[in-house]
Amino acid sequence: MAQIGKYNIKAISNLVGILPGTLRAWERRYNIISPVRNEAGHRLYTEEHVYILKWLVQKVNEGFTIGQAINLFETKEHKSSNDKSFTEDLQSDHLVNQIVLALSSFEEGEAHNYINEAFSLYSVDKVLFKIIAKVFIIIGDKWRNGEITSAHEHFATSFLRTRLGMIYQNLPNNKHLPKLIAVCGPDEKHELGLLIFTIYLRRIGFQVIYLGASIDSADLAQVIEEVDPAGFIISCTLKENLKKTIDFAITIKKIKPNVIIGIGGYAVSTCESPILDSIQEFYVGNAQSNWDEWLKQNFNYK
Repeated sequence: MAQIGKYNIKAISNLVGILPGTLRAWERRYNIISPVRNEAGHRLYTEEHVYILKWLVQKVNEGFTIGQAINLFETKEHKSSNDKSFTEDLQSDHLVNQIVLALSSFEEGEAHNYINEAFSLYSVDKVLFKIIAKVFIIIGDKWRNGEITSAHEHFATSFLRTRLGMIYQNLPNNKHLPKLIAVCGPDEKHELGLLIFTIYLRRIGFQVIYLGASIDSADLAQVIEEVDPAGFIISCTLKENLKKTIDFAITIKKIKPNVIIGIGGYAVSTCESPILDSIQEFYVGNAQSNWDEWLKQNFNYK
């Protein structure tokens, strides 16, 4: 792994999920890593440090004490069948960080290069879920937390939409599984999560008509009559649009009572329990395992 120090203690804390104070204590007590120092004397951590610390955190989460985890690492017993998978996760996380950094700096060429590197290393599904989906989430969080401007968010969203659109356009529209419509809820425009789900559905054989941004409720009846879909997938990212999205789903049900509705997105996954409980039958979830379970329950997909 590269030995160039590139992450400060705040960045490494976010990457591996431990507090800076805990990290300093581990360094003092166990000497497991030795970060380099920049000219100002600040700690800088390498990719190898990221790997070691993530491995130790994983073992601590499994129930080992930090002392036991370090002893295990130093005796080389950490070399196992899981090591390759863990290294892949580390590599994909590095690509995610580099893409986020490039997009946050308006470096379109660099972002394309890192995405291309991801496709050279992983399958389309892994790029979708290990790379692009994570970049999408991080960019959204940074924008909501005020860490990047709306201009950065628009640039990153446009870039990701273009790359996802290239994948979508190259997929065949299979016809051996039910036909679905994918659309954003009322007043919604942030459709990247919906596009990722649409690509996933088309890759496993569903016919999906992707509409993207929201449509007028007055057009619903005509769309349903012409397409005759077995289901609707609806995305809602802004909390202020959640009630309208739920009403939109109810309107669809009134027009076609037997249609299956799936709702997902940031606003749904972060809403309060009473609201989430009230729409539990519609909730798709925000991970691939959730999607698979929802498809199994509603379409007998295995």
